[in-house]
Amino acid sequence: MGVWDLLWAGLVILLGLCGVLLPGVPGSWLVWAGVLWWALKDPRPLAWAVLVGATVVLLLSGAVRWTLPRRRLRAGGVPRRVTAYAAAGTLAGFVLLPVVGAVPGFLGGVYLAERHRLGGHGEAVAALRTAMRSGGADLLAELFACLLVAAAWLGVVVLGSRS
Repeated sequence: MGVWDLLWAGLVILLGLCGVLLPGVPGSWLVWAGVLWWALKDPRPLAWAVLVGATVVLLLSGAVRWTLPRRRLRAGGVPRRVTAYAAAGTLAGFVLLPVVGAVPGFLGGVYLAERHRLGGHGEAVAALRTAMRSGGADLLAELFACLLVAAAWLGVVVLGSRS
């Protein structure tokens, strides 16, 4: 697989991760499409294993999100800055404490944004509950699944190139 194909697949996956945060952009589909493109260009069986795993993870994420309330963050009064803080917290948590750190990172990002906006601990905790009830759990589930897929892809690309 060429470097340009690998960069394009990575760019599509990155756009998918950003698309999770934007309403109307099919983030999960873009992440899956990037992995599919990479698997079609890479002849190794490990690439197909990552594609199958990505498909399973994203389908399970869709099933979980289907049982949760629809994403209504803007209707719930959650500012866009909170979404950006939540995304940054999720990414930081995912990197610092692999996989499981994404959930506390997401909650910490929302809390920090609300604490900065509202000023107090009690108000920030109440706003965190409101954000999670108004669609934050849906956003967290989709972002977490896409991060898992992106991390698996990146791991195979980086570690797989050494063998």
